[in-house]
Amino acid sequence: MEIQTSARLHLSLIDLNGSEGRLDGGIGITLEEPYLNIGCEEHHKNKITFNKDVDVQNKTAYESKIIDAANKMKQFLNVDANYHFKINNIYPMHHGLGLGTQLALSIAKLISESHNVHLSTIELARIIERGGTSGIGVYSFDNGGIIIDGGHKKVLKKDFLPSSVSKVSPPPLIARYDFPKEWNIILAYPRDSSGASGSNEVNIFQKYSPISLQDVQYISYLTLMKLMPAILEKDIQSFADAVNKIQSIGFKKIERNLQSNQTDNLINNMKKLDIPAVGMSSFGPTCFGITDEKTNLLIKELEELTENDMIIYETKGKNHGSILKE
Repeated sequence: MEIQTSARLHLSLIDLNGSEGRLDGGIGITLEEPYLNIGCEEHHKNKITFNKDVDVQNKTAYESKIIDAANKMKQFLNVDANYHFKINNIYPMHHGLGLGTQLALSIAKLISESHNVHLSTIELARIIERGGTSGIGVYSFDNGGIIIDGGHKKVLKKDFLPSSVSKVSPPPLIARYDFPKEWNIILAYPRDSSGASGSNEVNIFQKYSPISLQDVQYISYLTLMKLMPAILEKDIQSFADAVNKIQSIGFKKIERNLQSNQTDNLINNMKKLDIPAVGMSSFGPTCFGITDEKTNLLIKELEELTENDMIIYETKGKNHGSILKE
């Protein structure tokens, strides 16, 4: 059995104020690449192998996440089985691309289906305790596309916490749209860098929340009255204006301010090339540019501006969820 899923961009959290009784809320885009592909079969002992072409640092961190998700599923299913997981393709952890959720959901899906137990993505997420802040990764795994989720009731989630440590169920899905096939996405990040994670990420949430209600109101207004209609109308300029403004306020402004000069310079160089929508995904370091133009020349110019100090490539939006093959 084999599963394939892919990364997502997280454009912003919506509400880290909470004065109206909800927290979080997210806006995100499912990507075609980078992607994750894992094979699974029952085995006489637990085993994790990486394809020889898979080049990742700190494989033990990936293995730890796989083992954690597998143990939670085995406990839920009340099974005593061992598995051989083969990592055929994977992408960097702590790069703002949502690897943790995709990896955990993939393992959960492989184990449940191998025992002919058919669970929804939401049920799987509850079992492995993902989606406790943003639901973007959960719904990307499920259906792909552009996703907006509605956050959590404060009676259920009482504090400002990232998804990695929040144990509440995934938030409700408010809206899901196809990403326009005419639009292209450039991804770029500095070599040998990673975003906030673990206790550092928790501390940032605790230190900088709540954010101002005025910022939350403006993000909500931009999302409802500019970003969402622009997607339906395939209006790249209005979409870009909404994204760029959302990236400059609220918790995203805090995430951006905590980055190195490399990230700021990368985003500014994208702006110099007149890429309509630019920003940083989640806690970074991955930055993005969204355009309705071909990207070959843009990528070449961006490589020159950044003196080849960045990993830069093109991808597209993906309008379907994970794919399971038996």
